Formats: sequence, C-alpha cells, structure tokens
Amino acid sequence: MRITTRGGYGDCQSIGCVADLNRRCPKELRVMDGANVVACKSACEAFGKPDYCCTGVFNKPETCPPTNYSRIFKGACPKAYSYAYDDASSTFTCANANYSIILCPR
Repeated sequence: MRITTRGGYGDCQSIGCVADLNRRCPKELRVMDGANVVACKSACEAFGKPDYCCTGVFNKPETCPPTNYSRIFKGACPKAYSYAYDDASSTFTCANANYSIILCPR
C-alpha cells in the first residue's frame, strides 16, 4: 500500500511499503494456511508480553525500544510504523492535503 499527498503544507510525504513481509516473516510470527504464509503477526500479538506490547513498565518510549522483530519490519518498510513508539521516523504532519491510497503499487 502507498499513501500519497497532493497539495497541503507541512511534512507532506508519500509513504507506504511494497515489500513482501510474509516472505521475511520470522517463523514464530507466521500465520499459515497449509504450507503458505498468509500473514505475519506483530511480536505483541504473537507473544502478548509487555516488553513487545509496550505495556506495564514498558509503557514509555524510554522503556520500550525497538525489538529485533520490529527492526525486521522497519528494515523492509522504513517509513512504516513498526512498533508502539516508532514516532520519530514514521509520523508525518501534513495539513489541508488530498490523499490517495493505492493498494498493491508496483
């Protein structure tokens, strides 16, 4: 998916990801349909642990850094939000713009 902006002001960027995340998905995060990987869970969804979900004592940016799992997704899709506190590289403010959402760009 890709999101593009037209017009507007501020930090107006085109963002998205065209990487095949299912192909890069670690075995422990895979959702399978027979022999096929059909989805890739987040570490939070897969393990439900506070350090992966940024909950409990890990509920602040200072106590919940990126994990090895979120780094896999960030490496594949640098502008995509990869974990709860990924604001610095994945949050953009663009006002008064028109947006286009493009599914399956190539």
